[in-house]
Amino acid sequence: MMSHRQAVLLMVLVTLLWSMAGVVTRQVEQAQGLTLTFWRSAFNAAALALLLCWWRSPSQVWASLRSGGWALWGSGICWAVMFTAFMWALTLTTVANVLVTMALGPLFTAWLARWFLGQRMAWPSVMAVMLAGLGLIVMQLPALSAQLNGSAVLQGPAADLEGPARAASSAFRDHGAGLLLALAVPMAGAVNWVLIRAGADQTGSYRSVAPDFLVSVMVGAAMSALVSGLASDPLNASGADLGWLALLGVFQLAIPCLLAVMAARVLQPSEVSLLGLLEVVFGVAWVWIGTAERPEPSVVVGGLVVLVTLLAHEAWNARRHRQWAGYR
Repeated sequence: MMSHRQAVLLMVLVTLLWSMAGVVTRQVEQAQGLTLTFWRSAFNAAALALLLCWWRSPSQVWASLRSGGWALWGSGICWAVMFTAFMWALTLTTVANVLVTMALGPLFTAWLARWFLGQRMAWPSVMAVMLAGLGLIVMQLPALSAQLNGSAVLQGPAADLEGPARAASSAFRDHGAGLLLALAVPMAGAVNWVLIRAGADQTGSYRSVAPDFLVSVMVGAAMSALVSGLASDPLNASGADLGWLALLGVFQLAIPCLLAVMAARVLQPSEVSLLGLLEVVFGVAWVWIGTAERPEPSVVVGGLVVLVTLLAHEAWNARRHRQWAGYR
């Protein structure tokens, strides 16, 4: 079983890979909305099936599907919601709204872990969640200010997918729907991390339960592909688009999601969710490197607040683990 430090580093790598979504999606020219979601999830499901069958065996994967029970399928539904709602929300509201809404993840996770796992959130962790959330809001101040002034248009991937802002009446409706979809992402993530951690606490053995929760990622990807495929036009994608979406499905979803499940077996749910906020900071960095965009000063300041907060929290956490180990 990996150490706590290894799990933290693994989760940082996961967020780095997850954060590629924005800059890679901007390269897509033809696929739109749920068509984009379908191909990303389809490539994700195919890659996961191959990886799991290679790592385990087809018979073991099938056995996990048959014997996984409600925990596996519940986790699969959570992954499906996250895969689908995130991309769909980006087509209805601004990237700023989606990211700030997703910053609620650590709070949802801490609340669920408190009620269902009996885990109290230490005050340093509470302060870290609040400061990191504040940093994310600071990062998005320019976009949020523009929207409040009525001059905002869809940004980032949403701009590429949907074009100019809709008429005022439909824009308000789409904005509300986008916020609800974005809210579903941290809520589903919170349930998922608690389910995975609960499985680890019950068995105390990584290998005895991990295949089920690894397979649940594949289940979620398949569910997402099925739902988005039925609601879209999968043929409305060029060959170049499919190449970019295959990159997303394999390296932005399949591989990091498997790694996230491994890390979540060791870390506390609230810690996984808090480290997941790095995705926002890394996402801004990817766009800065991969496009001509330059971040606003508020983005740099907010990103530094998030990074310093997470570093301080993990330093405190590492010190606490060393002290606990010394008294065993």
